[in-house]
Amino acid sequence: MALIKLPGKSYNTDAVNPFVNNVFDNLFNDSFISDRLVTRVPAVNITESADAFNIEVAAPGLQKSDFKINVDKNIITISVEKQEEKVEEGKVYSKKEFSYSTFSRSFTLPEVVDYSNIDAAYENGVLDIKIGKKEEAIVAKRLIEVK
Repeated sequence: MALIKLPGKSYNTDAVNPFVNNVFDNLFNDSFISDRLVTRVPAVNITESADAFNIEVAAPGLQKSDFKINVDKNIITISVEKQEEKVEEGKVYSKKEFSYSTFSRSFTLPEVVDYSNIDAAYENGVLDIKIGKKEEAIVAKRLIEVK
C-alpha cells in the first residue's frame, strides 16, 4: 500500500485531534520511559589488516572487569552486565535508584583466525579486541616481474 499526497490538499493531523497527538508526544518524549524503551547496544567497528582482525566497541562508563569475552568454536561473544545502586538518605525519607546495564554482541569468526592470538584492551571508553590470523593465512607481499 502506498500513501500518496494529493496536490493542493493539506493534511494537518494536529487539527484532527490535538489531544491525542499531545499525549503520544509527551509519552514517547518522556525521558523516564524512553530511557527504558531504548535498547542500548554499543556501536562496533570491525577492520581487517594483513595479519589480524580488529573489533572496537564503543562502551564508555564501564570498567575492564565489566566485560566478558568468550570464544566458542567460531563465535566470539562480547557481553557486559553491570549493576549500580544509589542510596540517598534524607531527613524523613530514603530513596533508592537501581541501574542495570547489559548487552551482548556476537560475531562469527572466519577460518583463518588464530584462536591462541586474541588480545583485548579497554581504554578511553573503547574496548579494542585484536584477533590474529594464522600464519598460512597471512599473504606475503612480493613484486611479480613481468617477463
